[in-house]
Amino acid sequence: MKKIIYFILGLTLSCAVCSCDDYLDINTDPDNPTAVNASSDVRLPWIQHYYGYATGTAAMRTNTILGLLTQTSTTSANGLLAAWNPAQSSCTTVYQNFYVGAAVNIDPMIENAKQKGEYHYIGAGYAIKAMGFMLMLDLHGELPVQEMGVLKTNPTYDDGKKMYELIMGYLDEAIKYLEMDQEVGATSLAKGDTWNSGNVDKWLKLCHGLKARYMLRLSKKAEGTGLYNFNMDGILAEIEKGPQSNSDNIIVKHENKAGDQTNFTVSDPYSANYVWDATGYGATQRATRYYANLLNNTFTGGSMITDPRASKLLPAMMSNIVVNESGEIQNYIWKRDVGVDMMNEAIRQEGGPLTSVFVVGTETSYVASEGGLPLTYNISDQTARNNFLAAASAIHKTKVDGSKITVVYQKGAAYVNSTNYLRAGDTIYVNMRSNHMDTGGRSVVDQYYYPSSAAPYVGGTGTFFARPNSDTYVLTYAEMCFIKAEILLRKGKKGDALTAYKAGIQASFDQMQTKLNTWKTAGSVNPDEMPMNAADITAYMSSAAVVQNSANLTMADIMRQKLIALGLNAENWVDARRFNYSAGNIKDFGVVYIDYKRPKEFTATNKIVGANPGELTYWFRRFSQSTHESNYNLTQLMASNKLAMKDPIWSCPVWWDCSTDEEYYGYIK
Repeated sequence: MKKIIYFILGLTLSCAVCSCDDYLDINTDPDNPTAVNASSDVRLPWIQHYYGYATGTAAMRTNTILGLLTQTSTTSANGLLAAWNPAQSSCTTVYQNFYVGAAVNIDPMIENAKQKGEYHYIGAGYAIKAMGFMLMLDLHGELPVQEMGVLKTNPTYDDGKKMYELIMGYLDEAIKYLEMDQEVGATSLAKGDTWNSGNVDKWLKLCHGLKARYMLRLSKKAEGTGLYNFNMDGILAEIEKGPQSNSDNIIVKHENKAGDQTNFTVSDPYSANYVWDATGYGATQRATRYYANLLNNTFTGGSMITDPRASKLLPAMMSNIVVNESGEIQNYIWKRDVGVDMMNEAIRQEGGPLTSVFVVGTETSYVASEGGLPLTYNISDQTARNNFLAAASAIHKTKVDGSKITVVYQKGAAYVNSTNYLRAGDTIYVNMRSNHMDTGGRSVVDQYYYPSSAAPYVGGTGTFFARPNSDTYVLTYAEMCFIKAEILLRKGKKGDALTAYKAGIQASFDQMQTKLNTWKTAGSVNPDEMPMNAADITAYMSSAAVVQNSANLTMADIMRQKLIALGLNAENWVDARRFNYSAGNIKDFGVVYIDYKRPKEFTATNKIVGANPGELTYWFRRFSQSTHESNYNLTQLMASNKLAMKDPIWSCPVWWDCSTDEEYYGYIK
């Protein structure tokens, strides 16, 4: 911890001297910035950035746990999360970007702003402080809050209940200061605010919306009006003060540009979308079959009606490419990702899924006289061999020599560069990568993933929430609608719940259309960046995919649509824990996450220790602590939780995930 403290002391200087374009290129004194003279408008955008990066990483990792994303690797930190066999190395980036990048600057900014009557900066500081520490509580359960940043080498941990109390207090402080008029001559919030451009009304809506979001976390606890009770009327009251339409959404805009400077903690582009940095930067991420089934309504009991948002959320790649003698594309079709079935198949234990590439014609193994690139598969099982031959010969030239089948992949064909016949079909899985201008992008509006710089073959169209210039949705009207629908359903007001549920779905469509129209106007030719057909949306909204009769509305319906609307957001994992995944033991709601299972490859019963779905510990519930804590604050870490640094910590519920304090302290004391 001492090492981190020293690093923290120099952080403001590090941030202030970095010269970035646009909103990050704002310094009080570019020649002599210090922790003392760094002004509020200099600190705030960096606080916003590093908090944002923490949430982007958390979004990818928690949605990997939840089963919306997976990895091609079984041994990387994120690949281990997909198998529910987590490693401590997954716990660093989120912690580091919030604590080291954002949190250490918040209190100094607040103190500086108090001296100058910059009350709106104080309010923004308290709001982000609440957001960051709630993220820490959601992930880690217990951490230093009160003693963070007081230059102690061994800050004391606050337990989850105390963290929640402090967080809600920070939001109250944020609202108090945001409602105040700044002193004459105080720096305008607009000068440093990269989220709301100084719009104080939006900041207030953010704070009230966050209160609704955080109060909802207590849904397992006793109903009541106290701070530690599940206060449904209080949540509804906060919703009325939160975003009332998509125009109130709190959105961070991002850019795809060449020569962008990079985050000092992780070396990713500053201006790019946070979720893209974690999800679409490399070539290892894949969507899952569970996620695809939600979008295609092919889950058990689903309507089988494809959601118009599916083509924006599930990437596609070129297939059936026809080229002329010069290699120019004459024709092709888009093939949509089907998702990796992590819950029912052990595909990764069988060496997959492997990454698809295209035959360019310059490969050393390319044989012009044979018209393509030959790969030979040795398949000893006759039935498997016959099935493989039938499938391959329908598309490509094939030759048979005993148990060996040679497939000649023509120029432009997608293939997997492996002689394992089981992997030849991995072309059904589409890479989630999008190319940034600094990672092979061909123009600021062309974010296609091209596996080869030598060919125009598109290996992935990307996904709406994770392109370099995708927006980050901090808080949205759609989320407020779904929270309202949940509360009203709990209160037995099914008609009003249905209205809120439908409003949330429509808000999601409208929110996406706004961004899609922006991409179209900018000149994108990516079909997955084009607006949805309005008629398709209208048809979907009146179809069996959307509940039309209030008597039929279930909690599963609400949470399914909320998950789709939120996209790759860490709140999805919060909700799954609130309903105990698919255990079906929360009140009379039945199974909320239909078809949900632990990963098929799961074996880490030493970490996720429960014996049956009815036990909280049967499910992934939290992260271990970061190595920064175990290396530098071990004594306080070990005192915070009896399971600290032990395998079962990963299935230990955090405070809000328990019905009572006694249950929570029974786990940690």
